[in-house]
Amino acid sequence: MKKIYCISGLGADEKAFAKLHVQGYQLVHLPWLIPVKDETIDEYAERMSRNITDHNPVIMGLSFGGIMGIEIAKKLTAVEKVILISSVKSSKEIPAWMKLAGKLKLNKIVPVKSYDILEPVQNHFIGATTQKEKEMVRTYRKNVSPEYLSWAVDKVLNWKNDWQPYPIYHIHGDADNIFPIKRIKTDYVVKNAGHFMIMNKAGEVNKFLKKILIA
Repeated sequence: MKKIYCISGLGADEKAFAKLHVQGYQLVHLPWLIPVKDETIDEYAERMSRNITDHNPVIMGLSFGGIMGIEIAKKLTAVEKVILISSVKSSKEIPAWMKLAGKLKLNKIVPVKSYDILEPVQNHFIGATTQKEKEMVRTYRKNVSPEYLSWAVDKVLNWKNDWQPYPIYHIHGDADNIFPIKRIKTDYVVKNAGHFMIMNKAGEVNKFLKKILIA
């Protein structure tokens, strides 16, 4: 059975892919690593790439995992496909407020952590609507390593990239509040879907994945 190497969103784990079912493929989760001091995204991608054992692999990244999927692809001789879900392909697709926050180093000034009082706003922003989805997101917030979270947020805000692996496919929701679709050139649009569509619009995501994998 062929493998799809999956990279979850910022602070998330393999449960983010629990509703994806791709016949003929095994989903293999690449776990997040704890960054070492002053590690660049290039160096981090090199470490993550060591867990890919297949030649010419299929890589699938969710949100920040899509960014890392592209960075990992830079380290490999070839990829069969890179698939992005609710993510961005280049610096041009990152929203202006994130770029400004990175330029002003706001993430260094304001502590990167979650506060209970902000949960309703965060849930709305990410698109978690059901109680089960909210509980999942809450678990991610509580369990994520502070060192990893601080490093990852900095790398998203300051990502500089205009290179894309070939072939690359992009699935995006038209109501994504994290990475608004108006800045994104996407291959497949999921209607009325937010950033958390991998959970609450999984059926449609699965249909697009099937098309991509037989392309």
